Amino acid sequence: MPRRARKKSSNGMYHIMLRGINKQSIFEDDEDKHKFLSILKKFKDISRFELYCYCLMDNHVHLLMKESEESISITIKRISSSYVYWYNMKYERCGHLFQERYRSESVEDISYFLKVLRYIHQNPIKAGLANSVLESKWTSINEYFEKDTFVDIDLGLSLFSQYQNTAIQLFKEYMVKSNNDQCLDDKLKERMSDSEVREHMHKIGISNISVLQQLDKDKRDVALARLKELEGVSLRQLSRITGISKSVIHRALQ
Repeated sequence: MPRRARKKSSNGMYHIMLRGINKQSIFEDDEDKHKFLSILKKFKDISRFELYCYCLMDNHVHLLMKESEESISITIKRISSSYVYWYNMKYERCGHLFQERYRSESVEDISYFLKVLRYIHQNPIKAGLANSVLESKWTSINEYFEKDTFVDIDLGLSLFSQYQNTAIQLFKEYMVKSNNDQCLDDKLKERMSDSEVREHMHKIGISNISVLQQLDKDKRDVALARLKELEGVSLRQLSRITGISKSVIHRALQ
């Protein structure tokens, strides 16, 4: 079956997601993330696109961009090819790193622009990888408060106020506000892998299944609730990984 044609944005704005092939990690350490950002800066100068925000996760990247005379497809190909070449050299590997076809959605109006801007900046929070939007290391959130930045912050701030200090304050309030925004990721409804769930277990202090099972009920239930909050985790999967029955997990989440 032929691929469905991408929806062309009327204003050139797109929410882009690049994901590792088979959901594998595309960043092994901070050096890799710094390199990706340097490549992003390089091709921003070459391709002349506008970049409103970014988020680097371990196995995927979110970008909110506006294409210039060069199509967004060519721009993304430049960025991804350059990073894959560097990554393969560093790790002495060959072959693909990203899923062959990047994912995108058009951003047609200001309301959805703001929603995507917040969604991308909140991605680490919703994935359970950070406690605060304003403290997330690998997003562009703090670029909005810097004088020297390669991110195009003027549009986003201008939508809150013409006065910079007021705009920044209102921008911060909007970015940290809880919401049920549904953007590109939510529409895909992809499951989190078992290994990714186990990684999150380790991050909340559960080194193995036995440790979880031996916790007292209240602490165990808190841990289960934190795992179930992760996007793409089902009760059946959580039961399989932890060895705790679905009925017990269900009661723990009440």
